[in-house]
Amino acid sequence: MISRTDIEFQAQDGVTLRGWLFVPPDDGTKRPAITMAHGFGAVKEHCLERFARAFAEAGFVVLVHDHRSFGSSDGLPRQDVDPWKQIDDWRHAISFLANRPEVDNDRIGLWGTSYSGGHAFILGATDRRLKCIVSQVPTISGFEQGRRRVHSDAQSAFIDLLSEDLYAQHRGEKPRTQSIVSAEPAELAAYRAQEAIDFYLQPISESSWKNSVTLRSTFAARMYEPGIWAARVSPTPLLMVVAAQDTLTLTDLELDAFEKALHPKRLVLIPGGHFAPYAAAFETACGAAVTWFTEHLGATQ
Repeated sequence: MISRTDIEFQAQDGVTLRGWLFVPPDDGTKRPAITMAHGFGAVKEHCLERFARAFAEAGFVVLVHDHRSFGSSDGLPRQDVDPWKQIDDWRHAISFLANRPEVDNDRIGLWGTSYSGGHAFILGATDRRLKCIVSQVPTISGFEQGRRRVHSDAQSAFIDLLSEDLYAQHRGEKPRTQSIVSAEPAELAAYRAQEAIDFYLQPISESSWKNSVTLRSTFAARMYEPGIWAARVSPTPLLMVVAAQDTLTLTDLELDAFEKALHPKRLVLIPGGHFAPYAAAFETACGAAVTWFTEHLGATQ
């Protein structure tokens, strides 16, 4: 039986991150391991346990953590996304996992999805403790995503809004917030697509998730360009899982990043939109990741 234990560890600036550790039955050997985290504004309860249990059933020790300022992790201001802090925090997660007595620290892989799928490129390219990575429906270009998702007629007013938030913070005001998802035109929100609304607002238990994110998180996201690291991941093996109709992180950008990546690499193209890997295409997306991790980390069952 797979055990799930609540864990916590210290990250940069002394912030405590919390999450789950999944461990297969003890067979007396050190096991390969996988470290996981979610995307923009999401928490571990947003469908990650299903992936983690599948990986653990394949023989891996699996760590899933909430990003700082979200879910069960500490961090102020709450609901604030800084991609570079998340990446630095993830290095602490790798260290925490590597020091576990159940883990063979020479066989650690990383799985990231959506925004953290972009993190996977950077960590794979810069942290050679990782022996392979999986990047699922990843963010490639924050600039291009912002350009396409905000209508040209609204770009100027939106940029003015982001700029005013910067002025307000300089005056000592708290960062302004917006909804993560909303269908209301008058409500400021990061995402308006129905598939995003359905995903983020699904009933989840055990979580302090809120439908809120700082406006400056969007400002940071529009400057975040993890796709430029795709060609630098090699020689670490890279699996990309791409949705054929992804209108959030954009299928064409993802395919272009895969073409620029060097071997060893593998592409798995799944039907559906950005959130398909968590639902209709779960078996394909998860199965491909299990195969990749088994191939490169050598899991035992």
